[in-house]
Amino acid sequence: MSPFLIISVMIAYFGLLFVVAMLTSGDSSNETFFVGKKQSPWYLVAFGMIGASLSGVTFVTIPGAVGNFNSVNGYFSYIQLASGYIFGYAVVATVLMPLYYRLNLTSIYAYLLQRFGFWSHKTGAFFFILSRTIGASFRLFLAITVLQIFVFDALHLHFVLNALFTVLLIWAFTTRGGVRTLVFTDALQTTFLIGGLLMVIYTIAQSLGVGLGGLVQTITDSEYSKVIFTNPLEARFWAKQFFGGMFIAIAMTGLDQDLMQKNISCKNIGEAQKNMFTFSGILFFVNLLFVSLGALLYLYANAKGIAIPAKTDHLFPTLALNYFPPLASLLFLLGILSATHASADAALTSLTTSFCVDFLGFEKIDQSQTSKQLKRTRHLVHIGFSVLLFGMILLFKYVLQEDVVSTLFKVATFTYGPLLGLYAFGLFVPKRQLRDTLSPLVCVASPVICYVLNANAKTWFGGYEFGNEMLILNGFLTFVGLWAISYRQK
Repeated sequence: MSPFLIISVMIAYFGLLFVVAMLTSGDSSNETFFVGKKQSPWYLVAFGMIGASLSGVTFVTIPGAVGNFNSVNGYFSYIQLASGYIFGYAVVATVLMPLYYRLNLTSIYAYLLQRFGFWSHKTGAFFFILSRTIGASFRLFLAITVLQIFVFDALHLHFVLNALFTVLLIWAFTTRGGVRTLVFTDALQTTFLIGGLLMVIYTIAQSLGVGLGGLVQTITDSEYSKVIFTNPLEARFWAKQFFGGMFIAIAMTGLDQDLMQKNISCKNIGEAQKNMFTFSGILFFVNLLFVSLGALLYLYANAKGIAIPAKTDHLFPTLALNYFPPLASLLFLLGILSATHASADAALTSLTTSFCVDFLGFEKIDQSQTSKQLKRTRHLVHIGFSVLLFGMILLFKYVLQEDVVSTLFKVATFTYGPLLGLYAFGLFVPKRQLRDTLSPLVCVASPVICYVLNANAKTWFGGYEFGNEMLILNGFLTFVGLWAISYRQK
C-alpha cells in the first residue's frame, strides 16, 4: 500500500471519530464524563465493550499464537478461556452490578469505603490505577510498535511521533465527553474491528477457493483446531483455562472501573444486565473468529509458500499489509487502530474517573458551588494520565529490556487478585469487619507471594506450570489474609 493511501485512511478514520465525539459530548460536565448522566443505550454499550475489552495486542497476538504450539494459547486452547468468560460475566451481571446500582456508585471502589473504611478503599483504587496504567501503556506500546514496523517506518516517522500522535488523539476525543462519548465511539470502533476481521476471513476463503461450509471444514480438519487439553501440569490445562477465564472475567471486568464505568452509565440495572449478557455472547463469537482466523492465516501462508515470521505476533500484519488485496489491508489497519484506541480511550477515562472520585473526593464536594473548579481539575488529571501513558510507552521502548517489560506487565496482572479478595470478603463474610489499617499490607503481600510461586513453580512443584489459576490463588490468599486481620462485628 502506498504511504499516501495509508495516511488518507487514518485521517478519514480519526476525523470520523472526532465528528462523533463532538456530536455526543453534550455539556462536558463531570456527570457526563463519569457516568454519561446514566442515559447510555444498553445495546450500544454492549457492542462497544467488545472493542474496549480487546486491544491491538489481542488483534495480532491471538491469531498468531494459534500456530505457536508451545504457547499457552497455542492451537484453539484460547476457547477454553473464552468459555469461562461467559460464566464469569454471568456472576458480574447477577452479583456485582446489582450492588453498584443499589449503592449508586460512580467509582466502584467506593463500595470498599462503605464496607471496610479509608485504607481498604484507597488500596483497591490504587491497585486498579497501577494495573490499568501499566496494562494500558503496555498494550499501547505493543500496538504502536506493530504499526511502527509495518506502517510508520515506511513513512519515515519516528516512534516518538507515532506514540505522541496516538496518545494525543486518545486524549482529544475523550477529554470533553468522557463515558458519554466513549459509548458511541467504541461502538463505531467495534464495527471497524469486526468488519476488518470478517473481511480478512473472506479474503482468505476466496484465496483458498472455499465457501463458508468449506471454510469451517478446513479449519476443523487442520492441525490447529485442538481445543481441550488434559495434562494438569500444563498452563493450558482445560480446568485452569476455564476457571481462570471465569475469574478473569469477574476480576478484570466486574472489579475494573474501566469496563464497569460504561455499564453503570445505563439507565437502570435491567438494561445494564441485558448489556452484560449480550456482550458476553458477542465476545465469545468474536474470540472464536480470532482463533479461526489464526488457523486460516497459517493455512494461507503454507498454501502460498510464505515464510512464518520468527515472532508469530507479526504473522497477521505481515500477511495483511504485504500479501492481501488493498481493501483487506486497509480494513486490517482500521481494525488494529480500532482495537488499540477503543481499549486505550476507555482506560484513560476510567483512570481519570477513579483518581478524581477515589483520591480527590469529587463526590464529597458541593458541585453546584465549585463546578468550574472541579471541571478544571478533571481536565488537569486527564492531561496528567495522558502524559503518564506517553512516558510509560517511551520507558518501555528506550529504557527497559523486553523481558523486564513483559515481567512488569505480568506483575500488573497479579494486582487484580487483591481486588478479588477484597470484594469476595466484603460480599460473602458480611458479619466480619477488617482492621482497616492492615488491609494494604495483606493486599501487597498476596501478589508478592504469587509472583514468587509463579517464578519457582517448575522447580518446587515437579514441573507444574501456573496458568490463569494464579488469579484464583491470588484472590484466595488475599481472602485468607483479610480473614486473619478481621474481627466479628457485634
